[in-house]
Amino acid sequence: MSKKLLKSGLIVSFMTLISRVLGLVRDVVIADKIGTSAGADVFFFANKIPNFLRRLFAEGAFAQAFVPVLSEYQAKDEENNTNETRELIAKVSGTLGVIVSIVTAFGVIASPIFVALFGFGWFVDWLNDGPATEKFELASILLKITFPYLWFISLTALAGAVLNTLGKFGAAAFTPVLLNVCIIGAAIYLSPMFEESAFALAWGVFLGGLTQFLFQIPFLIKAGVLVKPSWGWHHSGVSKIRKLLIPALFGVSVTQINLLLDTLIASFLITGSISWLYYADRLLEFPLGLFGIGIATVILPSLSRLHSKNNPEQFSSTLDWALKVVSLLGWPAMVGLMVLAQPIIMVLFMRGEFSQHDVMQVSFALYAYLSGLLSFMFIKVLAPGYYARQDTKTPVKIGIIAMVANMAFNLILAPIYGYVGLAIATALSATLNCFLLYRGLNKLGVYRLSKQTVSVIVRLIIAASAMAGVIYSLSPSFEQWLLLSFSMQVGQLLILILGGMATYIVSILALGIRLKHFVAK
Repeated sequence: MSKKLLKSGLIVSFMTLISRVLGLVRDVVIADKIGTSAGADVFFFANKIPNFLRRLFAEGAFAQAFVPVLSEYQAKDEENNTNETRELIAKVSGTLGVIVSIVTAFGVIASPIFVALFGFGWFVDWLNDGPATEKFELASILLKITFPYLWFISLTALAGAVLNTLGKFGAAAFTPVLLNVCIIGAAIYLSPMFEESAFALAWGVFLGGLTQFLFQIPFLIKAGVLVKPSWGWHHSGVSKIRKLLIPALFGVSVTQINLLLDTLIASFLITGSISWLYYADRLLEFPLGLFGIGIATVILPSLSRLHSKNNPEQFSSTLDWALKVVSLLGWPAMVGLMVLAQPIIMVLFMRGEFSQHDVMQVSFALYAYLSGLLSFMFIKVLAPGYYARQDTKTPVKIGIIAMVANMAFNLILAPIYGYVGLAIATALSATLNCFLLYRGLNKLGVYRLSKQTVSVIVRLIIAASAMAGVIYSLSPSFEQWLLLSFSMQVGQLLILILGGMATYIVSILALGIRLKHFVAK
């Protein structure tokens, strides 16, 4: 089982690596075109709202409710030699398509309402003819362009969930590459056509969604699961998904809701706050998407099948394996990014409209986010432990607690630390969420950290700390980095990263960690 999961995890992680690298290229291009200007704040805002709703309708709550039910139908088809899976896919795609179409149409028409809700500071200025009036007006227009992305990506994610459940992970994992290519192309070739470059980026998002949607169709045809969508609100499978979906809307999307709350509060802060948080979050998403989400993507279908077959021992072993693999990759990623935060930001973004001051501001937010990186990763592993068992009520209770805690942390920390306080609050609430998810699984008797796993994680932390010490001792000061040419900065950064990786590998071997520790029993 672990070999199959590891192979699938490597496929997803490799495809995600390509996507994340292109995502960084995209952000480099965006930083060059609009930096942390008012236009940047508005574009990131207009892009965030459809992405948040995407988490609800597609990749987040919906996928967590849909995959276990689809796995159950597939198991029945195999056992009884029936073909009810195709009917379920048809009913789900038709029902989701209608709902998302209505929401998308409303979002395009009522975009100023969304901007007023989530950018309240700009709305207040617009009412009083304040300095952020132009931000509110620009955001209302850009949101009309970016909102249809929700329709495209929701059906794309549905297709991806179907393919993942069939064990075909490559196509869905590669799809985000197309979005990045479209945004990069729009930034380079469409920006000269607009006085405000944010318009070109918004159209890049629209085209990216369309391209992703069309890309999935040939793979669905090949897998024999491209069906004609039909309305199925009262279909038994759809009804079951609905019951699982409603609480999951809160449980799996807590992080996204927290980020939107950050955006709401940041709209009252100085210009650049939203952009600084965005660039820091993008760097955080690189290891999170590469390792945390990659592993979580492959274990959900597996856990769902194990639960259907009533195999609690292998269910627990799969969770244990996933936490160890995430820890193996997550701890060095966290400490490495912390030690090299400023030179990485400098190399990636400091050009064009992105200044030295922006490097410092982004690094402060990144430090705060990174303190919760392992919590974010563990959430991605622990949450499927509930959803695979078709338990969405427990995560929603935990999610609400974490969300309320995040709001409290925001109110306490934002007045003191500004936008950095928002990042600290997000990390703290994620850690609370992670702790409560684990405690819940433990109380249910579903999963408990084994002594071996605890021992492995402790040794990985020691090895990562040794890596951080070596990198820090060899790294130039911030002032020295500024004096280096770009090519020398890149060369120095590569040497430090390779040196850090070598130190980490030697350290874990010296501490007795071997491949056998990452094989599920």
